[in-house]
Parts: sequence; structure tokens; C-alpha cells
Amino acid sequence: NDGYLLQYFQQAGIPVLGVEPAANVAAAAVEKGIPTRVQFFGEATAREMVAEGIRADLLLGNNVLAHVPGLNDFVAGMKLLLAEGGVLTMEFPHLLRLMEEGQFDTIYHEHYSYFSFRTVRQVFAHHGLTLFDVEELPTHGGSLRIFGRHEDDHAKAETNRVDELLEREEAVGLASTAAYDAFTELTLEVKRGLLRFLLEAKSEGCSVVGYGAPAKGNTLLNYCGIRTDFLDYTVDRSPHKQGCFLPGTRIPIHGPEKIFETRPDYVLILPWNLKAEIMEQMAGIREWGGRFVVAVPKTQVLP
Repeated sequence: NDGYLLQYFQQAGIPVLGVEPAANVAAAAVEKGIPTRVQFFGEATAREMVAEGIRADLLLGNNVLAHVPGLNDFVAGMKLLLAEGGVLTMEFPHLLRLMEEGQFDTIYHEHYSYFSFRTVRQVFAHHGLTLFDVEELPTHGGSLRIFGRHEDDHAKAETNRVDELLEREEAVGLASTAAYDAFTELTLEVKRGLLRFLLEAKSEGCSVVGYGAPAKGNTLLNYCGIRTDFLDYTVDRSPHKQGCFLPGTRIPIHGPEKIFETRPDYVLILPWNLKAEIMEQMAGIREWGGRFVVAVPKTQVLP
């Protein structure tokens, strides 16, 4: 990665090393003073590092596991690189939350996997690694942070949260096709709900714009067939996106100040996981009676 997290370990005097396959991202880490190997991580890379005398007391991977095409090779590499008594921790979106809340817009082409805790536990166990603890986080609409150890490291006891989460996943039926059929219907209802709202708003002469140009927003808008006939434009704080168009829908992207120039009736928040932050930043729309809207898990006009 770009060294953002590792820099804080380094500031505390802890030796760090990043592994990042993208040269431009690795360069950003090096600029921060973080030593970084420009390689894909897997069993071969881990063997090279171990041969150089490198072992990790703590292995970190935030929002990387879902991007890995060769999952078994990746986890086998972690098994090799993790020092005796070491801990690995990974964070990734939780399939349970995605299914329960109809978060189909978080399904990206660059994600190879969507994990339940049961599945990821089995993958790690296959490579001699035991997941002894798990935390549920609000990140990306609901994520898991897992904590793993070597299977013969009995100094780290398994917490109650492991069995509790496994039982909850089983109760929801993640191992059955019925749960996925229900997810299909939930996805369809998200589409119907948003289109109903937009049709009604437009028939009343109201103006609707978007906030954000995230990947999840493109998935939602293209799936629903929404173009500029429903959404006049969207805005984004990133100058790299301003002046461009959303792919597929051709909806123009402006800077946030555009909203205060045109004073729309509704602002559809596309990165709904950041709605609290966005509503605080854009609270000024209430001066003319503007209101915020989210579409996932269902269309809501927010107070």
C-alpha cells in the first residue's frame, strides 16, 4: 500500500516493510520513508523474504483479501512469513452485511471474493492458521477484522466472538441458496424504490442531483438505468474527477460548490457509507429546503 498505516508503526520505532505490486503506489510509500518491495505477495515472495531472514511478528492487510485472485497462494505466503508467536490481521467487507442490507453496489469488478467468516476461517485453517478472534466494523457498510495465529500457537485462546459470529451466519442461512434468492429480491427492490422516488420527484417538478462519484454509485446508477433525465449532475471533492462524466450514464461531475449555485431540491448521496460526514459537510442545503436521500438499503429521504 502507500505506507499510510505503516508510517505510524515506524514513528513508534517498530521496523516495518511494505509489499505492494503497483509501482506508483509503492513510490508513495517510499516517499514517506517506508521500505517497500514492489511485488505481488504470495508463496514465492514469502519464500524470498524468509530466505533473506525476514519474518513478521505482525502481518497486516486492510481491504486487500477481496482483491486477491490466487487466494490459496496468498494465504500460504502468510503462513510462511508469520513468525512463531506472531499475529496476522486482515480487514475485508463482510458478506453477511452485504446480503442483509442489499449492498449490491459494493460488488466491484476488482473484487474476486466476498467472504463470510465461516469461509475465510476454513481457507486459513487449510493452511495451518487459526482465526482466534474477530471484530465487526462499520467500514464499507460492514466489515470484519480477523486475527490469526499458527495453529500450534496455543498461547492465544479463541474468543467467544468466533463461535457467536459463526452461529449468526448459520442462522441467516449463508450456506443455503435461499439466502441468495432473497438477496436477489432485495436488490430488485432497491432499484424499484429509487426509481419510484425519482419518478415522483420529477413529476412534481423537483430537481435531483448526486453527491459523489464512487464505484458503488456507478453500479447503482447503471443498474437502475438512471441518466441525466433523472439526475442532473453529481459532485465530487476530488479534482481528478471534476470535469469528467460517470461511465455508462454520462452524468457530468462538478465540484461541490455547484450544489450551492443550483440549489437542488434533493441530493442523492451515492457513497451512502459516508452519509453522516457528507450531511455535515453539506448542511447548508437546508437553507433553501434541500434534502438528502440514500438508496441503500432502501430509498430514504433523510431528516
